Amino acid sequence: MTNTAAESSLFEPARVGRLDLPNRLVMAPLTRNRAAADGVPGPIMATYYAQRASAGLIIAEATTPNAVGQTYPGIPAIHGRDHVAGWRRVTDAVRAAGGRMFLQLQHGGRVGHPDTSGLTPLAPSPVALPETIHTPSGRQASVVPREMTTADIESTVADFAAAARNAVEAGFEGVEVHAANGHLLHQFLAANTNHRTDAYGGSLAGRIRFVVEVVRAVVAAIGPERVGLRISPGNTVNGIEEGDTDAIYPALLEALADARPACLHIVFADPGRPLFHDLRAAWPGTLIANPAPGRGGPLPADGGKHAGLRLLAAGADLIALGRAFLANPDLVERLRVGAPLNQVRDEYAMYTGGETGYTDYPTLAAARSPEPART
Repeated sequence: MTNTAAESSLFEPARVGRLDLPNRLVMAPLTRNRAAADGVPGPIMATYYAQRASAGLIIAEATTPNAVGQTYPGIPAIHGRDHVAGWRRVTDAVRAAGGRMFLQLQHGGRVGHPDTSGLTPLAPSPVALPETIHTPSGRQASVVPREMTTADIESTVADFAAAARNAVEAGFEGVEVHAANGHLLHQFLAANTNHRTDAYGGSLAGRIRFVVEVVRAVVAAIGPERVGLRISPGNTVNGIEEGDTDAIYPALLEALADARPACLHIVFADPGRPLFHDLRAAWPGTLIANPAPGRGGPLPADGGKHAGLRLLAAGADLIALGRAFLANPDLVERLRVGAPLNQVRDEYAMYTGGETGYTDYPTLAAARSPEPART
């Protein structure tokens, strides 16, 4: 394939479940802490997402399925009627701009604090996050989470299913179950955070069981064509050490084969790792790959386009980019024409609320518009 042909593949139509996409560029979920204190999305979130509606698919930021699952201040939720109404305003704005959205469902597990949620965090085992955590009153020492009982596990599975139904009612085309980046589902998968000796720990079959039950419940609630799963094999964020990465993820996909969720989203995907190819071979549905370009530093000049093309050549179907979409509302058009990209201006402003660093990034059209004549 020529370079030109390879580049054009990013802009070809694609499909997730029954949803047609105009291109293969996905806006990855990005925590932005702009929701109200009660988790209700506000008008500024509708503006932000509508600005980025040219993405083939937007996966909206991590959203908690119940109160105890809240991670940080300003995180949106989807377990109450006001949450559904707030998200409906967002999806209406995106749809009016021609876009399509999934909602990521995330339970923080031990990544939470009573000063934020009012509740003691839950986790597979009473193992505290090894670092401080951001709360409404600043960074504080993490607390030891309460080990989940079987009843807690069952109710959390039911909460994910209810959250998925709420998401569809709120106008989302589907949901992504977040089993990555050191949050609750990832904590069940990892050996250093799951010390259980019951059916939800120990063996590979035990450690994947909770994730499998959550995904199955969500599929049963809204249909497999509306469901995705996000994983981050080998990712050590939030103090995670899986211990047997190359074994646990193939086992997880095998256990989910008959549930037939529509897509798998791999974070920090690396086509140079054999595991990426093993997972591609094991997954019959759509594969979304996130190369995370510019992680921990400036965005590359192409915003991750080259890394995305490598992943498409290695078998990915869609490419998810995060920070590039954050700084470039019209990223699809910029990549299509080879225009320069905006850089992320202020890392701190990503999480501080308001328009700055959120809805104030210029588009190409705005940059090219002549200034009004001065009188």
